[in-house]
Amino acid sequence: MKQFLIVLTVFICGFRTAAQSPEDSVKSVINTMFTAMKNADVSTLKSCFTDSVIFQTIRRDGKVVNEDVNEFLDNISRETPGNADERIRFDVVKTDGPLAIAWTPYEFYYKGKYSHCGVDSYQLVRVNGEWKIQYLIDTRRKECK
Repeated sequence: MKQFLIVLTVFICGFRTAAQSPEDSVKSVINTMFTAMKNADVSTLKSCFTDSVIFQTIRRDGKVVNEDVNEFLDNISRETPGNADERIRFDVVKTDGPLAIAWTPYEFYYKGKYSHCGVDSYQLVRVNGEWKIQYLIDTRRKECK
């Protein structure tokens, strides 16, 4: 009987840890993206995006610039693992059914040295039960404090 209770407790605890809130699932996809970027793992990185993902950045002069996702993936594929290290913090994550947003201030390090900082803003959609990044726009500056 004692062994049965131990097995049952482990089983129940396993379900609790496995069940993620929608917000935690969104965070997981974004964290996976940055881990893949740091590891130069383009296959995993690409799996975080929808087929029609849009990347944009806002320049210092306020102009919004489109970025080529395939060029980004190609650049990451040529990096040595560990070179591209974006460190984020989740300020806001919201979901409504199949739509999610996330706001993440970040600091970017290249080859171990601070490069720049800013904020990433994401729109995610749930596709076949999985969160995917549909839209990413960011700011970039040298000083964030």
